Amino acid sequence: MGLMRKILGPRSKYDKSIPYTYEARIELPSRGGEKPLLQHYFSDTLCGLIETLDGEKLDASQVRLFGVFRGKDFPLDTDPCVDEKGAWLNRPELCRSLEQIYAETLEACYRGHVEKGHCSYEDRERHGVGLL
Repeated sequence: MGLMRKILGPRSKYDKSIPYTYEARIELPSRGGEKPLLQHYFSDTLCGLIETLDGEKLDASQVRLFGVFRGKDFPLDTDPCVDEKGAWLNRPELCRSLEQIYAETLEACYRGHVEKGHCSYEDRERHGVGLL
């Protein structure tokens, strides 16, 4: 990666047709009528976010996923990210599942995952981070 790419970041971050980050929100139980807290997880890639959630042993049924781009966050369906038993999918099955959902829906928030054999996110880091 050249000096300019190190400064500016991955080229795909400037592609406005795909999300520039992904977020997971998990509502934590409240105590004594307090407002519930949200646990947030972020990653530059959806596969990185899913790997992080799987590593944290978070149940997919308790997670809300979002693609963040065009100045907004767009809800994502968790169904393409889990198997028939509700367990998180891993790459490359996750990528194929996302490619299939994009082909069926043409929703931009699912675009770029192994589309036609090329991953639009291959220049990004796949690490996730959680915040409370």
